[in-house]
Amino acid sequence: MFEYVFFSLIGLGIVLSALRLIKGPTAPDRVVALDTLSTITTTLLVLLGFTFKRYIYLDVALVYALLTFIGAIVVARILEKGLK
Repeated sequence: MFEYVFFSLIGLGIVLSALRLIKGPTAPDRVVALDTLSTITTTLLVLLGFTFKRYIYLDVALVYALLTFIGAIVVARILEKGLK
């Protein structure tokens, strides 16, 4: 029962973040939307892992969160200083 509510809220968050990613007027807005989208996706992976009792999804979510964090730092550095 609660899973349907959680999946619906996560789906709404994905749609809203995707809209901001497409519509965002500046590059930093798009980067924040992409980071939010990756956080929501990580939450979705964790919820799927608990719902289907497949705990390998938790490991995948951890690696995904780490890679998106490193990617966000790289993009922020590029936006701030350029490709030096």
